[in-house]
Amino acid sequence: MRALLSHDLPRSRLLAGLLIACFVGLLGAPFIFPGTQALNVAAKVLVFILLVASYDLLLGYTGIVSFAHTMFVGIGAYGIAIASTRLGPDAASLALGFAAALLLSAVLALAMGLASLRVKAIFFAMITLAVASAFMTLASQLSDITGGEDGLNFQLPELLRPSTEFLEEPVLGVTLDGRLLTYYLLFTAVTALILLLLRIVNSPFGRVLQAIRENEFRAEAIGYRTVVYRTGANVIAALLACCGGALLALWLRYTGPETAMSMEIMLDLLLIVVIGGMGTVYGAVIGSVLFIVAQNYLQALLKAAGSWVEGVPVLGTLISPDRWLLWLGLLFVLAVYHFPGGIVGRLRLAAWTRGRRAPR
Repeated sequence: MRALLSHDLPRSRLLAGLLIACFVGLLGAPFIFPGTQALNVAAKVLVFILLVASYDLLLGYTGIVSFAHTMFVGIGAYGIAIASTRLGPDAASLALGFAAALLLSAVLALAMGLASLRVKAIFFAMITLAVASAFMTLASQLSDITGGEDGLNFQLPELLRPSTEFLEEPVLGVTLDGRLLTYYLLFTAVTALILLLLRIVNSPFGRVLQAIRENEFRAEAIGYRTVVYRTGANVIAALLACCGGALLALWLRYTGPETAMSMEIMLDLLLIVVIGGMGTVYGAVIGSVLFIVAQNYLQALLKAAGSWVEGVPVLGTLISPDRWLLWLGLLFVLAVYHFPGGIVGRLRLAAWTRGRRAPR
């Protein structure tokens, strides 16, 4: 297990328990939480774990603020969608579209890195915001290729279609069909890529990125070419985001500008990074589970609670399902206030403090 996690252990029993619970919950989600909504939420959690972890490679590990992350998500999603609609819904077409999306993402990330990473802080952030906005506008206007504002609906290979059933009888109340196979394809891909990312951030390359984050001038004085390392981090994060976009498109069987490239998704990624803890891959797992579950079930929870306070003048208005964004924002403020280093940072700090106080 130590080698599998690249020797980056949770270092907190509570954190280890939460990670195991998340892993088991996502692994058995189709059987533990039956229903279409629960499965959609679990699939969205998986995609966001990958997207948040890849963005944390930039923000948390390297100290780069970029607003172009969703652009690469959109490239991955459109690569799958365009290949399926133009070449046919088979595995070879999807593989070709995915490979083309990865290549385009790598080229754009490399170009952005070499051209823009020499500038500092806010200037690079503004450049990435401009590039992302331009790509979103392009996706909206090239209706012949991207479907414009309406996006693209497409078919998957027959093996992954919901109509494909592998057994006539359900297993533990769940039908073994193409939809279930697609979910476990997402689960396997995200697990493998997160383990790969753990290997990257705990390698000498990852250590240099953290040194650049702490003091770029000192890292450059030691002899590291910081532009090369920052560009490398930008390319890796872009490729992982492209994979996340492709997985999202596979699950939804649809992609559009608002689904994959909107600024709302970019803000969600930023919020989850802060909630989970910057500079830790585990924060992406914990933060994504908490945020996506709250985002999807908070409204239903408020509806249930509203029936208890119905008729109370002020409280009845505040606990209305229409106020779920207000409560979600309040939960975020409380999380940042009480966990300034994120949930993972707080748990690790508490475990380290207990270890220091324990009698020898």
